[in-house]
Amino acid sequence: MSPSSSSIAICSNIDVFAFGEHETQLVKPDEALTPKPLLIFTPLEAGEYPVVVLLHGYLLNNSFYSQLSHQIASHGFILVVPKLYSVTGPDATKEVEYVAEITNWLPEGLPKFLPSQVMANLKKLALAGHSRGGKVAFALMLNRLKTDMKLKYSALIGIDPVDGMDKGKQTPPKVLTYIPNSFNLEMPVMVIGSGLGEVRKNPLFPACAPKGVNHEDFYNECCKPACYFVAKDYGHLDMLDDETKGIRGKATHCLCKNGKSREPMRRFVGGVVVAFLKGFLGGNFSYLMAIKDDENAPVAIQKSAFLL
Repeated sequence: MSPSSSSIAICSNIDVFAFGEHETQLVKPDEALTPKPLLIFTPLEAGEYPVVVLLHGYLLNNSFYSQLSHQIASHGFILVVPKLYSVTGPDATKEVEYVAEITNWLPEGLPKFLPSQVMANLKKLALAGHSRGGKVAFALMLNRLKTDMKLKYSALIGIDPVDGMDKGKQTPPKVLTYIPNSFNLEMPVMVIGSGLGEVRKNPLFPACAPKGVNHEDFYNECCKPACYFVAKDYGHLDMLDDETKGIRGKATHCLCKNGKSREPMRRFVGGVVVAFLKGFLGGNFSYLMAIKDDENAPVAIQKSAFLL
């Protein structure tokens, strides 16, 4: 069964915070042919491209990351963005198992849904996750559940990762140990944080990325090589699409402390992801090193750090 798709034209631009030189396409595979429903964002130009598996946050839809995914794909990456659940409880164990299953599906399954001239380079495979998806990504890479995967990931990215609602009350499987540099991942890691993630929207709701279980704690446990960026004045959900539809989409504007608009934070997240991958998967570190304290970044950088 042929997939449905839509295209976006991309203007050539070497700025990692802008759309890249590749025209991109969104592919929606038949759900019966994939382990979980998923979206694929791919360049259209002939070539072989690294692959990024991107995991959504708690009670969010994978479609909420479309603009971010198109931006990253336009710089020469294939993104696989699964929908891990519709409704779920606090235990993320099943999500870790789902991602392992999706990873094992990639070698035979992914090529069937790519344009004929596009090839996936699964020797350059990165795993990224936002919020609870970041926790799931770290749990999988730390092998908390002893999953069996055919492929080996080459890089890990936590986008404002959260390990539960409070220190000591992490949801299963627990990731944080609170022992500095205890994550022996044997791969490069990047952690991206939001300056407003630990700030409550109002007294009725907890912070979306509480201090004690957020990006700062994840980075503190990383080993070399690792890098860390925190965007000032932007919130936990500001990297999502400008418009997120449905009840869940409307809730994304109400539950977390937000910046003035999503576009700057989304461009920043896309840019640092591209720069990180171009460095550690492609060997060109000039983009990554240029971002540190970069006044031309679309957001003010509250903190940046490198363990190299």
